[in-house]
This record gives sequence, C-alpha cells and structure tokens, in this order.
Amino acid sequence: MKQVIVILVVLFSLISCNRSEDVVENQVVPKSKKSDFGFKFSDFNVVQDSVKAGDTFGSILQNQNIGDKKVFDIVAQVKDTFDVRSIRINKHYTLLRSKNKTNTLDVFIYQPDALNYYVVDLRDSIAKAYKKTKPLTLKRRTIGGVLKGSLSETLESANVEGALATRISKIFAWSIDFFKVKKGDRFGLTFTERYINDSIYDGVDSLEAAFFEYKGKIIYAFPFEQNLGSGKVDYYDEDGKTLKNFFLKTPIKFSRITSHFSSNRFHPVQQIWKAHKGTDYAAPYGTPISTTAAGIVEQTGYTAGNGNFVKVKHNKVYSTQYLHMSRILVRRGQHVNQGQTIGLVGSTGLATGPHVCYRFWKNGVQVDALRLKLPNGEPMNPKNKERFLKKIEPLKFELDSVSNL
Repeated sequence: MKQVIVILVVLFSLISCNRSEDVVENQVVPKSKKSDFGFKFSDFNVVQDSVKAGDTFGSILQNQNIGDKKVFDIVAQVKDTFDVRSIRINKHYTLLRSKNKTNTLDVFIYQPDALNYYVVDLRDSIAKAYKKTKPLTLKRRTIGGVLKGSLSETLESANVEGALATRISKIFAWSIDFFKVKKGDRFGLTFTERYINDSIYDGVDSLEAAFFEYKGKIIYAFPFEQNLGSGKVDYYDEDGKTLKNFFLKTPIKFSRITSHFSSNRFHPVQQIWKAHKGTDYAAPYGTPISTTAAGIVEQTGYTAGNGNFVKVKHNKVYSTQYLHMSRILVRRGQHVNQGQTIGLVGSTGLATGPHVCYRFWKNGVQVDALRLKLPNGEPMNPKNKERFLKKIEPLKFELDSVSNL
C-alpha cells in the first residue's frame, strides 16, 4: 500500500511539472451548446442536415411530402424575406415536424453562417419567413507563457483559432520574422473572442495587447487610435513608438531563407561562382509575393536569368525587385500599397525550385536588405502620449503577470 501511495505521488508530481510548462491563461473556454432557434425541440420531431449537391429549397420540401403547387406558393409568400436561391451546398438546415401521425413539416430553418438563420414557418395557411441573429457575446482572454513551436502551434494548443496567428504576423511584420522565433521564447496576448448564444465559439474579435520575445528582446504591440473617432488604429510599443516601419521584413509570409546576399556564391544552375545580390525566400508555387513598401511599379517583364520579375520604386532613395515569379499581378506605372500582392511564387528563369529572389537598392546600389537599417514610420503625436500610456498601463501589467516578466 505504501508503494502504491509513493507511485501516485510521483505521477502527480510529473503531471504538475508538465502543466507548469503549458500556456498560462486567466479564463477557461466554455464548451459549446446547441441552439434551439427559439423553438423547444421537444415539441417536434427534429431533423438536422446540410444541403447536398443538387438540393434546392423545393426539393427539400418535396421530400417532406409537400407538392409542387404548395412549394410554389410558399416561395412566393416568403420571397421578400428569404430568397430560396441563396441556399448553398454544405450549409446547415433544420426541419421541425409535427409529432402526430401526419409528421407534417411545420418549420424550415436555414443557416447561411454560424450567427444568422432564416425561419420559414409553415404552420399557418400562409407561410411566413423571418431572419434572426443569435445573441453574440464578447469574452476576454489573456494567455501567456513560452512558445512550444511555431506561433500557430502554440495558439492551437491554447484553443485559439489559427486566424489570430495571421493577424499577429501582420501587426509585427515590421519587427519580427516569425520563422526566426525560437521554442521557449516568451509571449503574452490579450484578446476578445466571440461566442454565439454565450457558448458557441465564433473566433477572435479583436487583439487588445501583445508582446513577443524576439532575439532576446521583448517587443510589445498596443492598438491606439490617435485621432479619436477616425476609426484608424495603429500599433505602438510600450514607449509609444510605431511598429510600422517603412519596409516589411520579408516579401513572403511564413517563408524561409535559402540563400543570402553574397559577393561570391556558387550558382546552383550555372555551376559557377558569382555575386548573389539578393536574398532568396523559398515557398510553395503560387504563394503571394507582397511589395515590402508602397511605391510605383517601375518595371515588369521577363529575362532569361530573372524569369518573371517586378521592380518597385519607393522614393528617390529606395527600390526593390522580386524575381522568378510564376505570375505577375501588377503593371508598369501602377501604384502599389505596402503588403499588396504583386505576384506569385514560381521558378521562372534560372531557378532550381520555387522561390522569390528579393533585391534591394539604396541610391542606385544593390545592398543587403537584411543588414540595412531601414527608416521607421510616422511617430506618435506627443499630445497623445499621456493618453496612450494611461491606456496601456493595465494592459501591460496583465501581459507581464501571465508571462513572468
């Protein structure tokens, strides 16, 4: 008996140690529960299904022993509220049928998405239809700890939708290359999530605050509206410095560097030593390539070495070029915004596989973009600094507290 107790204690200790390495959070996510659309399901025979290929509103009703003439009348009666042609494959619907011997279809409910639904009530001689939106609740969460792998993997382990990883990568795009964050780096996130009927998870609504450890440095991000009422929100660090630099870190999200800028590199196709005046980012065919700063498309075209390429002039000092595209999506003379997709990854020209060669000019000379100290975005207006610092004080304290900073 004593040995059994010792074993249990050891097992409990091991479990506790493993839990201590998990992501810390200050709120438990409730489990989903089924909505009843305002009807007591116990009053009906309930059938729940999804629209299959070839299904129409008419065919679904005809399968419930409703004839063509009556279906035609129902469609005419509800057309101002519910367009039966809007039914799409894989969308859910619910049939509420009477519990007597006739098993008559009383109510048809169609869900175009998780939040909204249409009700077609057939219980009277004239069919009635209405649209309803389920109650939506916002719940706040703060999570923090250390990265267990990639950002997406870490968020998934904390039961956070993957779309938040994409949103975060955009916010920190000027400061962090998320392919270079390491397992064990610290992070903290405060965000709100949507819940339908107070229980059904519907994804992340907004990000209130965040920080990531990157190359040993803690980088914060706080959304802030400088001009109240404008609706324009930018992200700043804890000192009020903008996170938005003039240039993005990379032209491709979630890519990896396969070749650096070099004065003497062995060319994998030509099999000779020569200068490589760019940085190669490998990615699957068709991956979007983004311009790293706003500007005017100076050149587009094809050469034997570069393949399909785009060159963008940003101002009198800086220009960038993107090579080996499978497809060019802009034209010469076109204005492009920072982060705008200008082409797709390919392997045209002298290339052994799908990638983009990113080239950077400063004052007409090709330079290594990764070693260049790039200009920052517009700083915060000093008159807003006090309001900003007051707003972020509790947010920063909350982030730090869950991440042991």
